[in-house]
Amino acid sequence: MRVALVNPAWSFDHSIYFGCREAHLPLELGYSKALLERAGHEVLLLDGALDGLSNAEMAERVAAFAVGMTVLTTAPTYLFWRCAQPELRVPKEFLAALDGRGGRTVAVGPHGSTTPAPTLSKLGVDLVVRGECEEIVARLAEGTALDETPALAFYREGGLVVTGGPHAARFTDLPALSWPVDWLHRHPHHHHRYGTEPAGPGAEVEASRGCPYSCSFCAKIDFRDQYRRRDTAIILEEIDGLIAAGVRYVYFIDEIFLPRRDLLEALVDRPVEFGVQTRIDLWKPEMLDLLGAAGCVSIEAGVESLTEEGRASLDKKCRMSTDDLAGRLIHARRSVPFVQANLIAVAGDDAGMVKAWREKLLAAGVWANDPVPLYPYPASPDYRRLWGEPDDRAWERAHEHYLGQFARLSDIQEDEPLPLTELEAACSCR
Repeated sequence: MRVALVNPAWSFDHSIYFGCREAHLPLELGYSKALLERAGHEVLLLDGALDGLSNAEMAERVAAFAVGMTVLTTAPTYLFWRCAQPELRVPKEFLAALDGRGGRTVAVGPHGSTTPAPTLSKLGVDLVVRGECEEIVARLAEGTALDETPALAFYREGGLVVTGGPHAARFTDLPALSWPVDWLHRHPHHHHRYGTEPAGPGAEVEASRGCPYSCSFCAKIDFRDQYRRRDTAIILEEIDGLIAAGVRYVYFIDEIFLPRRDLLEALVDRPVEFGVQTRIDLWKPEMLDLLGAAGCVSIEAGVESLTEEGRASLDKKCRMSTDDLAGRLIHARRSVPFVQANLIAVAGDDAGMVKAWREKLLAAGVWANDPVPLYPYPASPDYRRLWGEPDDRAWERAHEHYLGQFARLSDIQEDEPLPLTELEAACSCR
């Protein structure tokens, strides 16, 4: 089968989107391509940012390829599935331009994973894949009957058919990915790296997937939930290929990059630097030293609240005191050039206490952000505490609540976010 895999040309005007707006490698589509080609299928992989194409131009490429199936992601790469833009405006724009010329149309991403029916309706696609998508996309290309394929949602004779819950891939042995050289050259961005000019292309890599914790704000119930580690030899094969292609910085997109001695020791002598997101309370000082020696130049560590009560209310299950957390962050800064403590807006955290703590860390070279208001994503425990299981209005409900709760958003968001209905009406998503 000929299959098109599409990461659309994103724009986030008037969105509450938190994620980075630079171009990143679409890992979910990269894995899908590897599995499809291993099975003998022909694949056209397109990325709006990395190919420098508009959605209309990509639609023409897909139509010209005469595909039997078009797979479209609803969020810009696995890295941002947990903080995706709520609106489906951009995927719909691509599908409108494709205008029925893409064979069977399949949407993958966080939206359909949690709320398949409204995703099918808004986008007008034939199928939605729930959860991690690469293995399901490969089964669809093989021609497996829909009723025998897990984690699908589709309409049949006007009724919604759901073949199972969100899929968790095996993941551990997913093959080493290789990317078009011209894509890498158009990827100068070093994700979450600050204080230095990027030297050489950047890339994103995945060493583990999921997280053993269930913090109340984290939107991963329906995808990338169960913690798994990818085989070290495969990770190193992928990184060596990136280094050979000129890449000098990789960002591990893992939900939580946990201490892993064999991988870190293998990276020590490789000419590549990297960034991670993690929990500082899970790292002993000697492992932080090894992390720095291995080439880590950026740590983003979730502290969230400055009180033990606040962290407990978020189900962090953190056993360290706030002072101990500060001490561990400052220790990390001795060998890692950029260390950030993430704070979120938590009821009960005193503004003066936050200010003093941020100043203490800044004096030691550790950045701590101004607390960010959180969005109750439908895939998060917070959403379910507020409203129960997500229904067909889950995204609209979360959006209305969020815009009504905060008078000021963070400095990485749009100044004038619009209601979801207005955002999606702009592309006739309904």
